[in-house]
Amino acid sequence: MRNSHAGQPFTTSDEEIADALLDVSIPTLILSLVHMSGNPELIRGALKPAGLFLNEVQGYMSEQDKAAARDLAVGVIADYRDRGCPEPEPVGAELLKEMMEWLVCEPVPDEYVPLLLEEMELDGVDQRATRVDDPASADAEARAEFPVVVIGCGESGLLAGIRLKEAGIPFTIIERNAGVGGTWYQNTYPGARVDVGNHFYCYSFEPTDQWTHYFAEQPELQAYFEDVAARYGIGPHIRFDTEVTGAIWDDAEASWTVSVRDGDGNPSTLSARALISAVGQLNRPKTPDIAGQTDFTGPAFHSAEWDHSVDLRGKRVAMIGAGASGFQIAPAIAEETEHLTVFQRTAQWMFPNPNYHVEVGPGVQWALRHLPFYGRWYRFLLFWPGCDKGLDAARVDPDYPDQQRAVSEISEITRLVFTEWITSQLGDDADLAAKVVPDYPATGKRTLQDNGSWLRTLTRDDVDLVRTPIARIESDAVVTEDGSRHPADVIVYATGFHANKVMWPMSIVGRDGEDLCTRWGERPVAYLGITVPGYPNLFCMYGPGTNLASGGSLIFHSECQMRYITACLEHLIGSGHRSMEPRQDRCDDWVRRSQDEMSRMVWAQPSITHSFYKNSFGEVYTLSPWRLVDYWTWTRDVDAGDFVLR
Repeated sequence: MRNSHAGQPFTTSDEEIADALLDVSIPTLILSLVHMSGNPELIRGALKPAGLFLNEVQGYMSEQDKAAARDLAVGVIADYRDRGCPEPEPVGAELLKEMMEWLVCEPVPDEYVPLLLEEMELDGVDQRATRVDDPASADAEARAEFPVVVIGCGESGLLAGIRLKEAGIPFTIIERNAGVGGTWYQNTYPGARVDVGNHFYCYSFEPTDQWTHYFAEQPELQAYFEDVAARYGIGPHIRFDTEVTGAIWDDAEASWTVSVRDGDGNPSTLSARALISAVGQLNRPKTPDIAGQTDFTGPAFHSAEWDHSVDLRGKRVAMIGAGASGFQIAPAIAEETEHLTVFQRTAQWMFPNPNYHVEVGPGVQWALRHLPFYGRWYRFLLFWPGCDKGLDAARVDPDYPDQQRAVSEISEITRLVFTEWITSQLGDDADLAAKVVPDYPATGKRTLQDNGSWLRTLTRDDVDLVRTPIARIESDAVVTEDGSRHPADVIVYATGFHANKVMWPMSIVGRDGEDLCTRWGERPVAYLGITVPGYPNLFCMYGPGTNLASGGSLIFHSECQMRYITACLEHLIGSGHRSMEPRQDRCDDWVRRSQDEMSRMVWAQPSITHSFYKNSFGEVYTLSPWRLVDYWTWTRDVDAGDFVLR
């Protein structure tokens, strides 16, 4: 069978090929030529990328060099076409590493190579998949008697279903929405889009050449997950419009009794040998308590519960909050509103990304579909600059003099780059600059993707940015502490989620009768972010301490977590043990090391206030301070010695 990443054979004419190459990433194209031709000298000559930066996919090559590369490519591709588009021969390990380093213009440490090869799947094999050798074996019978309940069908819950089905383990996914996709089903506000490049923000084993934007909008993302669910036959395993209200562990039966409630309010229960939480951390909208809220007479709703029946045309809109969601909403609605007032507590750092709203050209889609391994190398090109490099800027140098301004020399350079990007868009508007340039270290809070649309919106005559705190809401206005009254017909709360209430408001009662949310409070902890002492056969995806603020993708983390969870289930089924939970000492050691590492990161600095990363004590328990390569390594295999097995 042909390697699925080797490209589909084509008969495209030379002229059409030349047109397609006008769209593509030239460094990625040249690596595809190496596969097609078998000639490594193509990367040993004068044509080469000059540098690396996140989301810059042309390697800073000159227009002259890009044109020369296209001319060369047409001949190589035409020859490959005329030979019948044969599947390329595998590339040796030394050449693969040379190709990696050529593409990213720097050494790739040996410890990363196995991760990257697994992520890229150049051999066409999904190494993270679960494979059952003999479906008719006694082991398969044991699997059939090990039902699993998965809570949530966002990207991680859907992934759990795919892997459980591969493993021959029966499962039911409980999803409170009417469709799959999680955050991409629920968040339908104007402008909603992903802030990780889409050709990386998708399952490693399910790339697609159908993305129409480099950073896809919500409908396209939700459609992707719907399509994956359909192709893997996960739909019959999902109970939509149903919510898990709680679960209780029965130690004698070694099972979970899971309480659910359907859309009509009817309760029922399910029995499961294992419970997988895939609810995420940003799934429960948080609306601030402001005096007079109930007096407002117009429509008012949270960004995650957008009321599409409300026509904003000609309306005065007050948007409270300007973090990640508000940052996308304001540019999307400003042209239709009569007036938009944005209330922002703290300014946000912005990362320059000129491709943020750019459409994918047809040539890119053609290359992804037909050129051998183009999509795999393009994925690597997006992954590498966001893989662990952000930790360098986030790490605190305790000897750096001004911790309010920056936390290290790298942090100071980042601040200068970001500040220049912001102020370069403002002309001589000093008043606006004072409002939008943050007063805390760069990357200290969630850094937002920006192609200029945010500041263009704020400079409109019919848009106001208000940084004065809100005092109260009246029937037709928002009033700030300085007494200013801002008339409004509609209020949008872009105020985020209960990020520190992991698995809330479900009641998960463990072996000793204690509710997990009560036990955690605002300090949720789990071994590797996945398992919890005292809660046997409970596994978390996107659990405590696994959110990412420095780069990477939550889908990458989910694939690591689900491989680990599947290995745990395989161990339970194969060993005959009825339950497993992490040893308390191993979990305590993990938490101690994680918090110690976190204390050295910018996100935990006292100079960073009003951050959803922090709990009310100023502590960070939701983020991961670890390199992706380390987390990947730790979750590749299960050490039975880490667990209490019963």
